[in-house]
Amino acid sequence: MFSFLQKIGKSLMFPIATLPAAALLLRFGQDDLLGIPFMSAAGAGIIDNLAIIFAIGIAMGLAHDGNGGAALAGAVAYLVLTSSIVTINETINMGVFAGILSGIVGGLLYNKFYNVKFPQWLAFFGGRRFVPIITAATMTILAGLLGYAWPPIQEGIDSAGEWILNAGMFGVGAYGFLNRLLLPTGLHHVINTVVWFDFGTFTDASGEVVRGEINRFLKGDPTAGPFLSGFFPIMMFGLPAACLAMYATAKKERKAIVGGMLFSIAFTSFLTGITEPIEFSFMFLSPILYVVHALLTGGSMMVAYALDIHHGFGFSAGAIDFVLNYGLAKNPLLLLVMGLVVGVIYFFIFYFLILKLDLKTPGREDEDEEGAENASSSNTAVDVRAYHTIEGLGGVDNITAVGYCTTRLRMTVKDSDLVNEKELKRHGAMGVMKINKTNVQVVIGTAVEFLGDAMKPRLANGNPAPAASSEAAGTKNETTEEPAMKQIIAKDFEMPIQGEIIPLSEVPDDVFAQGMMGQGFAIMPTGNVLHSPVDGRIVSVFPTKHAIGIETDTGIELLIHVGLDTVKLKGEGFETLVEQGQLVQRGDALLKLDLTFLKANAPSVATPVIFTNLTEQKVTMLKNGFQEQGTASILKVE
Repeated sequence: MFSFLQKIGKSLMFPIATLPAAALLLRFGQDDLLGIPFMSAAGAGIIDNLAIIFAIGIAMGLAHDGNGGAALAGAVAYLVLTSSIVTINETINMGVFAGILSGIVGGLLYNKFYNVKFPQWLAFFGGRRFVPIITAATMTILAGLLGYAWPPIQEGIDSAGEWILNAGMFGVGAYGFLNRLLLPTGLHHVINTVVWFDFGTFTDASGEVVRGEINRFLKGDPTAGPFLSGFFPIMMFGLPAACLAMYATAKKERKAIVGGMLFSIAFTSFLTGITEPIEFSFMFLSPILYVVHALLTGGSMMVAYALDIHHGFGFSAGAIDFVLNYGLAKNPLLLLVMGLVVGVIYFFIFYFLILKLDLKTPGREDEDEEGAENASSSNTAVDVRAYHTIEGLGGVDNITAVGYCTTRLRMTVKDSDLVNEKELKRHGAMGVMKINKTNVQVVIGTAVEFLGDAMKPRLANGNPAPAASSEAAGTKNETTEEPAMKQIIAKDFEMPIQGEIIPLSEVPDDVFAQGMMGQGFAIMPTGNVLHSPVDGRIVSVFPTKHAIGIETDTGIELLIHVGLDTVKLKGEGFETLVEQGQLVQRGDALLKLDLTFLKANAPSVATPVIFTNLTEQKVTMLKNGFQEQGTASILKVE
């Protein structure tokens, strides 16, 4: 359940990323700024439709491959749910929860049915095309149930919300404390979503009912803001002051090294309100220090409430949102006064605890080389950094999946004990959190997307040592010897499609039969879906869909050519299920075939499987004749 909630939290970040655009448009278009009505309407178009945006974004985030088919399923789920549930009870308005539920259902159903197979006469509706169908049916049933079950659920949520809203400073203080305390797990996104987009109601001038603290604030609700205001002093002043304390307590000879890094993350927090790079730099060094930070956040929320300050944000409580929403705020200047006081408190508490507890914050590490590359990581090529990050995570064999959110890598590994935290920090990581035996989070900062994308092709290629890294090249020199890399052991190759294995020499095409394109074998398929026989990366998907190129994780290039002269069919009879650059595992569906059409329109359906870049290696067939898709140990390459 914890892992599932983490996935939900990660998926929420995708639709939440639309909020800055909405807030900018909504504010700049209002009369106190530019006074352009259509600009405000554009921002309201996002704010007013957050529920369906959540449905689409969460479904895509939960999909194993992020495919747009999942997004369509999420949208279908939301439309079916909201349209049908009101026929049972016209007063029901699930708000953002309708989007969250629809996104979860759409994403889960996509993962389960994206490669479903049907008989030939129903094949058109198989695979991804089936997902919206089963989603619509499922949501119709759920809508029927929720039509009767949701009113008491909503009443309970409203009661909890009203209790917190009416609990005064203790309510906002508890929220602020939990918001920071749950940050290491990523579950703060879940409670934020409830508070930001569901708690409280406001009826605007047009009669529209608006829910949630952020929505109500941006739409002019004078009571909104207490659950947002207290974050400004923390993010603009408190945490930057913590960075100053860490700089002041750093070893004299290390201050020049860590100063640039600390200034960078402090300024990021002040300007944008992105605080994770700072928080992860100390949360694991001393849980007590982090609890103090959470308590100070709760205290800031309570003081802001007591001073009757109402301010809000569209993304986070940084200077950008402070200035942008200044015209909507009440007593906003008091936040600056609070910020100065909070900054002083943070500096002295952090300074005292770091020295008293001898915490190894940046610049105080026992090993001289610790963190040396951390300070210069911004000048290191992202490819080199990706190499070292993979090695620090235990290497290619230990990594199962790569994901990321706003500032951190969210890794699935085989054994978190193999993750080298010191190695990761030496090469740019600001913090490492081992959630459980198979889940690890690495705080990188706002450049995490570039690092994550650079890691994926490296994982597919076995993470060869980068030319720019002499250290890596020296320690991994043996990986530059191609013949040693290019091998496939028997258990790592599976039959890609049901059918009969035949020698290349029996393929009725001289180019393949004489081995001009490389060693391999051929299949006379009887199945309708081609699957990946290996772990690797899709390096080419032909425009005519008849052939797919795969590069294995050991560096071997593999071409699967379905039928002969099928290029002339211009894609008819094929449906691609993958995209170029996509990572695949053995058994993943690659291509859907209309075998009846191909047999009627192609000279032959013989499907050569060719290894195109072997030099000294030899392909040895271990099985022949008819084989089921997924049968292992078909061949070996050595």
